[in-house]
Amino acid sequence: MPLPASLKDSLSLPLVAAPMFLISGPELALACCKQGIVGSFPALNQRSSEGFEDWLIQMNEELAAFRSTNPDVTTAPYAVNLIVHRTNPRWQADLELCVKHQVPIIITSLGAASQVVEAVHSYGGVVFHDVTNQKHARKAAEAGVDGIIAVAAGAGGHAGTINPFVLVHEIREVFDGTILLAGGLSHGEDLLAAQALGADLAYLGTRFINTFESQADEAYRNMIIEAVSGDIIHTPAVSGVPASFMRQSLEAAGFPMDKLNQAGEINYGEKLKPIDDEAKAWKTVWSAGQGVSQIHDVLTVPDLVNRLTDEYRNARERLLSSGS
Repeated sequence: MPLPASLKDSLSLPLVAAPMFLISGPELALACCKQGIVGSFPALNQRSSEGFEDWLIQMNEELAAFRSTNPDVTTAPYAVNLIVHRTNPRWQADLELCVKHQVPIIITSLGAASQVVEAVHSYGGVVFHDVTNQKHARKAAEAGVDGIIAVAAGAGGHAGTINPFVLVHEIREVFDGTILLAGGLSHGEDLLAAQALGADLAYLGTRFINTFESQADEAYRNMIIEAVSGDIIHTPAVSGVPASFMRQSLEAAGFPMDKLNQAGEINYGEKLKPIDDEAKAWKTVWSAGQGVSQIHDVLTVPDLVNRLTDEYRNARERLLSSGS
């Protein structure tokens, strides 16, 4: 499907670096945008709305300066993630700041509010919303979002449980806008596979934890390098909402492993803890997706994007040659 106008000529790869709680900041987002992929961060990674506004000013000023001195370089827009839920008392104030500073892309979580869409569309911005099932995708479509992020099984953070093949098709049945696919993607081949499946963009988070520009500490990155897909446990034990965490981190934090796999009803409403409590939980237990199996190093964002680009192009050429 067509991409939003703001993305059509501003991407070097069909890729968004996902906003990660406590991990993504301006340094990571700017590095991504300068390489032609969408960089992002959650508004709540700043402790106050005042600090968040400082980040927006920094993003706009640095990207404007970079575009001015590098007019021939493909430079992507940036995105901000807003948690649209009553447990986040800041979301309306943060939305007002996004409108004030005309953030190009808003990524909403937990609530697809037409109020947000109208506010962002007022200045020409774009709204993406993340979902884990068709029911929530339908609600997002009704709210008028421009894109839906299909958070499939294998994703980090608040992952879904539905196979990506199924989830993308189910979303396409109720939505004709841009679809982004998240869940276990770490390799350039995965970007092409996402497009072949019917998604327009790939949405990678875990792979960007292991960049020098992320806010993750060395122990976190090393644990990702050592982990395999079987180490990722999807459990509600940490925050009350099912999310993906590394087994080694859960063990270190003292969680009883025999109880982590108990089924928990996915409910992104009443079970949510207050934002401050959620932050405390995620500081001590580290999240990652099943794509850890493909992560064996720590790179700068430019080096990572170059690698992903080579992998993506090689995969495309291989498929084209096999069909001749």
